[in-house]
Amino acid sequence: MEGRLYWSSMEKDKEKMTLTNRQGHPISDNQNIRTIGNRGPSTLENYHFIEKISHFDRERIPERVVHARGAGAHGYFEAYGKAGGEPIAKYTRAKLFQEAGKRTPVFVRFSTVVHGGHSPETFRDPRGFAAKFYTEDGNWDLVGNNLKIFFIRDPLKFPDMVHAFRPDPVTNLQNPERFFDFVSNSPEATHMVTFLYSPWGIPANYRQMQGSGVNTYKWVNQAGEAVLVKYHWEPLKQGIKNLTQKEADAIQAKTTSHATQDLYEAIERGDYPEWELCVQIMSDDEHPELDFDPLDPTKLWDHEQFPFLPVGKMVLDRNPENYFAEVEQAAFGTGVLVDGLDFSDDKLLQGRTFSYSDTQRYRVGTNYLQLPINAPKTHVATNQRDGQMAYMVDRAPGQNPHVNYEPSSLGGLKEATPPGKEHQPTYNDKLVREKISRPNDFTQAGETYRKFEDWERDELIYNLVNALKICKPVIQQTMIDHFTKADPDYGRRVAEGLAQAKVDSDHLGSDSLRDGADLAQRSGQRTDGY
Repeated sequence: MEGRLYWSSMEKDKEKMTLTNRQGHPISDNQNIRTIGNRGPSTLENYHFIEKISHFDRERIPERVVHARGAGAHGYFEAYGKAGGEPIAKYTRAKLFQEAGKRTPVFVRFSTVVHGGHSPETFRDPRGFAAKFYTEDGNWDLVGNNLKIFFIRDPLKFPDMVHAFRPDPVTNLQNPERFFDFVSNSPEATHMVTFLYSPWGIPANYRQMQGSGVNTYKWVNQAGEAVLVKYHWEPLKQGIKNLTQKEADAIQAKTTSHATQDLYEAIERGDYPEWELCVQIMSDDEHPELDFDPLDPTKLWDHEQFPFLPVGKMVLDRNPENYFAEVEQAAFGTGVLVDGLDFSDDKLLQGRTFSYSDTQRYRVGTNYLQLPINAPKTHVATNQRDGQMAYMVDRAPGQNPHVNYEPSSLGGLKEATPPGKEHQPTYNDKLVREKISRPNDFTQAGETYRKFEDWERDELIYNLVNALKICKPVIQQTMIDHFTKADPDYGRRVAEGLAQAKVDSDHLGSDSLRDGADLAQRSGQRTDGY
């Protein structure tokens, strides 16, 4: 008994700040999921990750944990039948791409990421760009953002990232110190921060922004041969337009829903937005000649070395008839692929693939795929039964209703004939928890900074200084170090801006929140009660 008390008084004090999971197991690595080699793929027995991400998926009821604020529209995708100038069958056997002029119905949902369903659409935030293709082989979901990269490369960090970006759990106020506390300790985020705090962090509307699948996928041809691929949506006729912070503030003073209104009204008047789907293709190997890993979602592929190849265009030409039934209940997942499309070993992609569908089963319901907006427009026959809100049985014509299993000799469902040779990548490596070998966290951030126009760099520095000036010195200095490693001029300008900025350490939330609260305190007219 004395031994237990001694352990309680000594060891518990020592261990009280040690991170554990909910089973009380100490977590010695909260940065990397377990993968075969440091490039992946991941394994299903990542208990800490699965517990962490599945709890995160259930944090909010009923709106989405992320991407809660959104708008959507129906339309079609028209294939070119080629990837650039070559027949697309060279790279993929996916049927929707093969025939020039072939049209596939689509539903697209645009969104902001961090804040709730009624938050302003002018907030500095990535924008979601999720497209559901209702193909003849079932649904394909291409789920991405307007920016072509991301903050992190390991899915184990995703719940922490979103927690840091959302309002303080005590004050419920947005606080950039929390954001920069996280990204200053995650140097791989430097590139994304550079985009986010530039004008690219506030697209003018949903119609005039790019889209990207962000992650690296694979295409597979009839012979089972694979290539690595990245997807990009490029606005065709409407062009690209971004906002400065002052322009966004002026819009927000008048409306919090400008992008939703813009999309709806454009389609109503027949000004249908169009995007061209382009792909970048790379051979399926590690590419040691590059100074980064092609599976790293914090990196861009150089478009001169790996050009954008047009494969089709998308037109949005019909508004939803009911917002809740279509836009709010639309459910997407990165694991929703059709034959000829496949996963790469991108760790973040593999984590998203579990998380997205798990979230939809919790948020919308076990049978969310029976809802019209989510249901494929082709044959569905499964042995999945029952569950909350089941209103039909996915049974084939002539299927024995007593048989809800496979295999069976009593009139049950049969396996399909393979449509082509299966892609079978080979692995021979240790099962490890490691960061990738070529993180190179700062080079591309510097390249992006130098490619910005002068006014974009000015806006970037202005926005960063405005946000960082209320952060603690250790956070400021770490971010300056990161920016300097990206580009010496970048770091110097942020450091000089912070040195000149008026710093008020007595703050709750962001600088603009404090200014707004002060303005409200000084404004208004006193009156007697009634």
